[in-house]
Amino acid sequence: MGTRRKSRELALQMLFQADLGGQPPDDVRSTFWKGRGDVAAEVKGFAEDIFRVARDRAPEIDKFIESHAENWRMDRMAAVDRNLMRAAVAELLGFPQTPRAVVI
Repeated sequence: MGTRRKSRELALQMLFQADLGGQPPDDVRSTFWKGRGDVAAEVKGFAEDIFRVARDRAPEIDKFIESHAENWRMDRMAAVDRNLMRAAVAELLGFPQTPRAVVI
């Protein structure tokens, strides 16, 4: 599995944990990495970057998603779907050098 692909998967898991657990970002970071074993620094770094952008810009990202989701509020979306979109939009906003087709 590619480095960025693995990072995206881990970022999604972190967002899911924060969303469903209602945990602050620092708590998610500290508990999430404890049981992960050896994760390459590059993988961990990019996952953390996506998570940080998604959390720091959460109101903007959620508003953007809701404005494009016809007849769907964020709280009605499945948790995985909601957080997958958050991660994707965070990457689009925070890392414009990544081609859109790769993120989507």
